[in-house]
Amino acid sequence: MTRAGELLASVFGFAAFRPGQAEIVAAVAAGRNTLAIMPTGGGKSLCFQLPALMREGVTVVVSPLIALMRDQVRALRAAGVVAGALTSANTEAENDEVFAALDEGRLKLLYLAPERLALAGTQALLRRIGTRLIAVDEAHCVSQWGHDFRPDYLRIGDLRRALGVPLAAFTATADEETRAEIVTRLFDGAAPDCFLRGFDRPNIHLAFAVKDQPRRQILAFAGARRGQSGIVYAASRARTEALAHALRDEGHAACHYHAGMDPDARRDTEARFQREDGLIVVATVAFGMGIDKPDIRWVAHADLPKSIEAHYQEIGRAGRDGAPAETLTLYGPEDIRLRRAQIDESPAPPERKGADHARLNALLGLAEATGCRRQRLLAYFGETSEPCGACDLCDTPPELFDGTEAVRMALSAILRTGENFGAEHLIDILSGRTTDKVRARGHDGLPTFGVGKGLNRGEWQAVFRQMMGRDLIRPDPERHGAFRMTEAARPILRGEESLTLRRDTVRKSQPGPVVRALVGDEDAGLFSALKARRRALADAAGVPAYVVFTDRTLIEMAETRPETIDQMARISGVGAKKLESYGAAFLEVITGAAAAVHPARMKLAGRDSGTIFDRLDEEQRRLARGPDGTAKPLSLSPAALRRIAEARPRDLTGLARAGGLDEARTERFGAAFLAVLADA
Repeated sequence: MTRAGELLASVFGFAAFRPGQAEIVAAVAAGRNTLAIMPTGGGKSLCFQLPALMREGVTVVVSPLIALMRDQVRALRAAGVVAGALTSANTEAENDEVFAALDEGRLKLLYLAPERLALAGTQALLRRIGTRLIAVDEAHCVSQWGHDFRPDYLRIGDLRRALGVPLAAFTATADEETRAEIVTRLFDGAAPDCFLRGFDRPNIHLAFAVKDQPRRQILAFAGARRGQSGIVYAASRARTEALAHALRDEGHAACHYHAGMDPDARRDTEARFQREDGLIVVATVAFGMGIDKPDIRWVAHADLPKSIEAHYQEIGRAGRDGAPAETLTLYGPEDIRLRRAQIDESPAPPERKGADHARLNALLGLAEATGCRRQRLLAYFGETSEPCGACDLCDTPPELFDGTEAVRMALSAILRTGENFGAEHLIDILSGRTTDKVRARGHDGLPTFGVGKGLNRGEWQAVFRQMMGRDLIRPDPERHGAFRMTEAARPILRGEESLTLRRDTVRKSQPGPVVRALVGDEDAGLFSALKARRRALADAAGVPAYVVFTDRTLIEMAETRPETIDQMARISGVGAKKLESYGAAFLEVITGAAAAVHPARMKLAGRDSGTIFDRLDEEQRRLARGPDGTAKPLSLSPAALRRIAEARPRDLTGLARAGGLDEARTERFGAAFLAVLADA
């Protein structure tokens, strides 16, 4: 038996490796840079824990969640391995125990949160204790535009170079783009040994459903699995609390979890979930990533996730023990509108917003799939498979129809209106509905006006949803969500290809009680962008958002789209003073003129720290040449201002430490900066 096999049996109690583990363990133990993508439940942690025991020195494990680190340290210690974690949740005694084990050379695995890499002295500590390997858990967190981005993961590549040691990165969820970003940021683009061990979780049953009284649907799903541990993911904090209350009313053991709760209450929920059988937790997506509970039997999404990667990460928390597990994902028009708005209101550049819209389209494609969901899911990650027989569409094949003519009508309407509108206005045209907006733009005279009267509004919404799912059309973030046709749609428009759609999801989209949106779909993207600008200006001024402009004023801006300062002056609610103060800023959003914002400031967008950054920058400009304007010019970098804005030190010593200020800068700016911080 090899050394790895002996340790596998003697320390971890396994007679054999799971598929793919042995090769990865060998590469990591040999000191080769390694990237391994393995499905959740595939035994990733063992692939760095076992080599740590085979190698000299300490293996440092960078992991994103305290709960995850505590679970792994607890399990290692139970197996007789000396391991420890340095986290913000440690007691003084726990820290003393870890440092003593390090000083005595007994500790083999040291777990750190990525944020600790930013602390002064961490690199020196890791060099002093004899670090010989860095392992990165949940490596997809390094992707700046991924679903779990952690900024401090960007420091790991620098740490690898500084220590001159090999690095092993692990994740369960990374598409081709994210894998490329991991290689660039952690390995300087030099290809590591890559192991792609598949994404399939054959024990997990996949199901999607169009929303139709979603609370009733969630209660029915949980009721059929009474007594089993489960997670319900919801998009908002309020929704987690309401659903948990409804489940308790139905006799389930259920509680909620979200970031707005008291930390002690969150820890209590985590402990209960690990400890109690049959408990249901209704949570925002932060829950579960650090919970190593093997017997979660089901996961339900009460609202549509952000992407296939996020969806797969979240459902992957079920069935880690390999036993059968079930999932249900609900989706509807409001979910799609929310996710589009989140993309459009983000500080990401246009090309990234376009990519995020494409990822959301891919998730819609999975939701509206016409055949085996697992085939479609695995194809997204670059794998092929046969029909699984373990998804809702394999259980009950959907009713299909030839949707070619309907799709061609929709594409024609998009092109004839200059690719300037979203679904609601296009449906008005196709349905022959003479609204004020249709008349004002002369769209009642288009050849496509009224050609789609054979489908009602709900049916047309389902057609557009399936078109997005096939990536035939995409919302254009630079044109505030107006649909653009992709190259994939051209053969259909030319009559060279046909298209099959699902009739069952069309029927389930019959309009129920009307929930009136503030603006139509074609204006929703711009409205979101205007709200984001309003929020930033209000934060900077320290006033409520409505003091800048009311929603009604922003709605009129979104619908009329003024292009000049004179047109802006005619908008209801824009008086002379507000025109002077805000007119140019909102025109910039509407017309698309670029704004010069330093990346350090961009990272603080929408946060209180952003307002502090701006005020600190204003003070440093005022004092650049001293109070009397004759001194030697001094300044701070935007990165230093950002560190101060986030740390919010209370005294000169803390200020100097946070911003890296020397004596001259501390003397020049210290009092003014502390006044800003005290006021904040």
